[in-house]
Amino acid sequence: QVQLVESGGGLVQPGGSLRLSCVVSGFTLDYYAIGWFRQAPGKEREGLLCISSEAGSQYYSKSVKGRFTISRDNVKNTVYLQMNALKPEDTAVYYCAAVFTGYGSMLCPQGDDYKYWGQGTQVTVSS
Repeated sequence: QVQLVESGGGLVQPGGSLRLSCVVSGFTLDYYAIGWFRQAPGKEREGLLCISSEAGSQYYSKSVKGRFTISRDNVKNTVYLQMNALKPEDTAVYYCAAVFTGYGSMLCPQGDDYKYWGQGTQVTVSS
């Protein structure tokens, strides 16, 4: 059974940092692309970054480039979203999602192509 569980959200002051974790089970990261997305109240879901099955990263959003990075630990079956220089507009529920792309693929699909989603973790940036 495929599962993704996010954690690490919380309240942080502007300029601060958080690291979100996405622990996956039921599949191997070497065969799946993992994306991070967010949704703020009243706004559409926004794609942020993706890490492909061959571990290359790709930004979906220019608004986080230079501040957010994505990485993974295959041993821990975990994908991380490191968020630095956080701004109030980063406040949202953050989700990780997975899609099968095959072994060693560079592909980072579009958001609607992701098949498996976590339950989300709330990030609030406020003083």
